Amino acid sequence: MIVFLIGYMGCGKTSLGKRLAQRLGCRLVDTDRQIEQREGAEICDIFRYEGEEYFRRREREVLESLIGTGENLVVSTGGGAPVWRDNMALMNGAGTTVYVRRSADRIAARLSPYGRWKRPKLRGLSDEELVAFMTANMAEREPFYLQARLVVDGDALSDERIVERIGEALR
Repeated sequence: MIVFLIGYMGCGKTSLGKRLAQRLGCRLVDTDRQIEQREGAEICDIFRYEGEEYFRRREREVLESLIGTGENLVVSTGGGAPVWRDNMALMNGAGTTVYVRRSADRIAARLSPYGRWKRPKLRGLSDEELVAFMTANMAEREPFYLQARLVVDGDALSDERIVERIGEALR
């Protein structure tokens, strides 16, 4: 069983994934960390020097590799992974996709200065620009995210309750 956590960057996929993996007794894999390890560079540098298309191809390779292991995993995906080509169909065919849905205001409040800096698309934006950008970008991505098998409202629930809800749905 593979559980793919999807949602906008900064919504908490990795922190929720740690709790969920512990609850399920399996390993958490963060696709961004996998790419950084393989490439020997941070995501922001990969975007800057190689471009988004290059990054998305590496992300797809990581997804295919994880699916091929046959291992029980919780996978924290990058925010744009579901939007690229047929990644949603791939993930839906290989496991259970869970959309962690949070509002732009809520995500902006969660992001530390480092959290903004390490995400190339959010760098240098004022608070107002950040929320406006995220709101528009999230609206573009929402149709892909809503293809998930489970949608969890992260604004209405605590992180612990989100993990419980996912665990209940997986049973």
